[in-house]
Amino acid sequence: MIRTVESQPPASAPVLAAYSYCEAVTGQQARNFAYGIRLLPTPKRRAMSALYAFSRRVDDIGDGPLAHDVKVTRLEDTRALLTRIRDGAVDEDDTDPVAVALAHAAEHFPIPLGGLDELIDGVQMDTRGETYETWDDLKVYCRCVAGAIGRLSLGVFGTEPGARGAERAPEYADTLGLALQLTNILRDVREDAEGGRTYLPADDLAKFGCSAGFDGPTPPEGSDFAGLVHFEVRRARALFAEGYRLLPLLDRRSGACVAAMAGIYRRLLDRIERDPGAVLRGRVSLPGREKAYVAVRGLSGLDTRHVTRRTVRRRA
Repeated sequence: MIRTVESQPPASAPVLAAYSYCEAVTGQQARNFAYGIRLLPTPKRRAMSALYAFSRRVDDIGDGPLAHDVKVTRLEDTRALLTRIRDGAVDEDDTDPVAVALAHAAEHFPIPLGGLDELIDGVQMDTRGETYETWDDLKVYCRCVAGAIGRLSLGVFGTEPGARGAERAPEYADTLGLALQLTNILRDVREDAEGGRTYLPADDLAKFGCSAGFDGPTPPEGSDFAGLVHFEVRRARALFAEGYRLLPLLDRRSGACVAAMAGIYRRLLDRIERDPGAVLRGRVSLPGREKAYVAVRGLSGLDTRHVTRRTVRRRA
């Protein structure tokens, strides 16, 4: 069982300022993520913002215009900072608000900080320009950049006391991260191609005649691009179905947070499935009102009850 501390002593002014900075970063740069964490109690929301802000820093290094050597150095510097946080060597008056907030969060929640090392490993794969021959190869990358985030988040959420099957919660959190990342890969297929990156497995691209890549608003001539997208959508749906088994293991508000974040991505997946070519024409997204509806649905517990009923039927 993974437990968290719901009540905490009042934080100092420097720590509160650090959390405020992280929440501002999250609100400005993580619209989908922010919809979910709004549903959490304050200590968990702050801790999740600190996790996001640190993760965003790592991602920005990998995605930015810096020279390769500079990216490598910045990532190693960030790993060194993570070691300081892990060792309790970051003081409240440190000049880095993200480090201060994450250090405080790690003191009060059982966050497996090694997951952030995995994230750095994954971004290093990006800086090396790695490609992936098979889904098993891509899973390694997805586990680093998304599955690890699921497991880190679980350290904040915790599991409900006495929840049956709680020992599998990290596995489900990891799988849900894979589902979200594969959805991201489908949504960003053209944007990534323009940046010189290809994430979809080479085996899958060849199977559907898409090995030439996606450098324009139309699929490669003679390809079955819709077939490729539908194939990957089915894979993502299977991952969502497995990952959603996490929901009944969480308390109501943590479950609502996860259901909201995952629900937004599932709806993105629905849109991509209905119009596969849309991902080549522009960025597929949901309007704010639809995200708000998903958040309300998550808070209502509908998704959790659905998963619980399905699990009970399987056991019967």
